[in-house]
Amino acid sequence: EGFLKIRRTPFDGPVLLFAAVALLSALLSINRIDSLTAFVPLLLGVFSYFAIVNVAKEKSSLMFIISSFATGSLVVSALSVLAFFKIYLLPYNFTQIESFTSFGSLLDQSIYLGIALFVCGYFVMPVIDKPSGIKAKNIAFGVLSLCLILALFVSIYQLFTTQKPIILPFQTGFQTAFASISQDASRIAQGFFLGSGFGTYATDFTRFKQAIFNQSSDLWNLTFLRSSSFVLELLATTGVLGFLAYLYLGLKGFKEAIASKKDEGNAAALALVILFIVSLILPFSFISQTLIFILLGLLAVGQGLKTEESLRFFDVEFQLVEFRKGLIAAESSERKHEANRILPISFFVLILAIVGVVGFASFQYISSDIKFQSSLVFASANNGLETYKAQADAIAVFPYRDSFYRVFSQTNLALANAFAAQQPKGSSPSAQTQQTVSTLIQQGINAGRNATTNSPLTAVNWQNLSSIYRSLIGVGQNAENFAIATQQQAALLDPNNPQEYINLGGIYYQLGQYDNAQNQFQIAVNLKPDYANAYYNLGHALESKNDFTNALTQYQTVKNLVSNDKNSLEIVNKDIDNLNKNKANGQAVSSSSKLNLSTPQTQLPPQSPQIQIPAPSVSSEAGK
Repeated sequence: EGFLKIRRTPFDGPVLLFAAVALLSALLSINRIDSLTAFVPLLLGVFSYFAIVNVAKEKSSLMFIISSFATGSLVVSALSVLAFFKIYLLPYNFTQIESFTSFGSLLDQSIYLGIALFVCGYFVMPVIDKPSGIKAKNIAFGVLSLCLILALFVSIYQLFTTQKPIILPFQTGFQTAFASISQDASRIAQGFFLGSGFGTYATDFTRFKQAIFNQSSDLWNLTFLRSSSFVLELLATTGVLGFLAYLYLGLKGFKEAIASKKDEGNAAALALVILFIVSLILPFSFISQTLIFILLGLLAVGQGLKTEESLRFFDVEFQLVEFRKGLIAAESSERKHEANRILPISFFVLILAIVGVVGFASFQYISSDIKFQSSLVFASANNGLETYKAQADAIAVFPYRDSFYRVFSQTNLALANAFAAQQPKGSSPSAQTQQTVSTLIQQGINAGRNATTNSPLTAVNWQNLSSIYRSLIGVGQNAENFAIATQQQAALLDPNNPQEYINLGGIYYQLGQYDNAQNQFQIAVNLKPDYANAYYNLGHALESKNDFTNALTQYQTVKNLVSNDKNSLEIVNKDIDNLNKNKANGQAVSSSSKLNLSTPQTQLPPQSPQIQIPAPSVSSEAGK
């Protein structure tokens, strides 16, 4: 018809503002690829809001969307409840467990089912008020509400019994959020206003958690991908601007929901209020985030159906007219103009381009997941060659996943070690074998480097790269220096994790630098005074220095800490016996016991001459 019609609502500005801040924080993030990848589901949630608002303009359309939402919740409920009673509808092995949920998390499922219950229950309330006015629709939603109650009860029961969720304590959530926006020395202003980057909370957690977190015996060695609540996560990852933009969006939605009248058009009002409140106290996955925009869209459609709200919920027509009348005319009337179709066609092309780019990238992302999953199947069957091919294919399809690069680097290293181990002792490897091993080593290092390049603030990437270089000590030139530098960078990004210092101390120990090893193990002990492994490694370093008295003290501490672990207790007792023998001989003798002594994951046999290997792709301040 030659014009472009867009529905205007009071939510448009807040939704666009929140999305814009999240996108800007992602674009300016150091872990930019991770952040942009995490932003895509949020973008699709924003698309869903505008799609609902601009498509559903009749009551029948609104009820169709609500019914679709209700049907989806019914399917989720059926799968969850039947699985709980060991009735499995899906033929896949991973779905045939009592706690199966299509959400991957019972907490996320409980939030979803609770919100769906509020939406469906809205249509049951009129029956309670006026039983004589019951309709088939009310009966259907009533039955559905009963199903949701049962499924919600089953989910919550499991959350409090067999499947207790692991949620970051609020104290740590507050501390890391405020530290992220105030202690990022290299990005003070950017960190304060825009945070570390949408969806990158894991890096905030590792960088800014305090040493007191190590006192938690169950949580200290975990890396949390989400904060204690969604708003605290937003504060850390999108800064003050993202936090305020979300509060503005929430207040707009809250105000509109409270002011709405009790009719079918506002079935989402109470559910939206509850969801915003829940976001203050619980972490949200992308499913719950998308649910916010869907409920906003349903509320906007419901309000737009009311005549008295036409001044706030209305259609705007944009069209190109003759130049003497102005280039672009915007009006909300029903007047028709004989306008050309350049504007609507251009808008269509723009939307098509956005959907095409996002869709293509999403297709690649999912395809890489499928290919990588097949590699895990091959790995479980001990088929190294097919594992290698599938992982290489997955990375080729979507070359931006640091986790894929990490695993691929270790696969290359394992294959190189397997080829080297096949060589009979005393014989010289063939030129082909040497070339294959060298190629696999180079590919393993490059994959590890790519992981640090894609996500330079992710400590585990540097730890992985360090483990690769450590495995090549005696094989590659400067491998020991590269191993130390990259492990120092890992410790710099996860400064209060005692394991990082045990890894670094283990490298020094392997190189015979026992004083340096002792210093690193002592830092680990200071960070977590009840960590038996730290004392155990410290004891070995002291024993290697012939400091038998202090080494015995460390072993005795280990013995006290592992008194309830029969296997560990047996190992440390053997070490104490060996130490006493060493003390009698006056020199240290290497022990055969391995109670988590820091050693390389893989160690290739030494080569002479050593091969030249790539250095870390990013020089770290710690390395300097």
